[in-house]
Amino acid sequence: MSVKQLSATELKNIIQQNEKLFLLDVREPDEFQYARIAGSVLIPLNQIPQRLSELDLEQEIVVICHHGMRSQQAAAYLVHSGFKNVANLTGGIDAWSCVCDSSVARY
Repeated sequence: MSVKQLSATELKNIIQQNEKLFLLDVREPDEFQYARIAGSVLIPLNQIPQRLSELDLEQEIVVICHHGMRSQQAAAYLVHSGFKNVANLTGGIDAWSCVCDSSVARY
């Protein structure tokens, strides 16, 4: 099973429709402090294996990082671990800032 790719615009539309999804940010704490999507939860990439139990196998999860590389790794790991509804935010928080919410800082 492959990881679904979501553009920043697609994610914004889903959030606006109030769909129940879990925004998983896999960046480092200092990056998360600097810029994040409201409602997202931080679990740094290197902590994902130990913290899988904090995630719901049935819930739709969108994985976020800076440009979409680390989140793609994390999303692939989640799919490999049995999660069925996982998407990667293409272009990461940077794309979100450029396209959807300019109040989110770029770095």
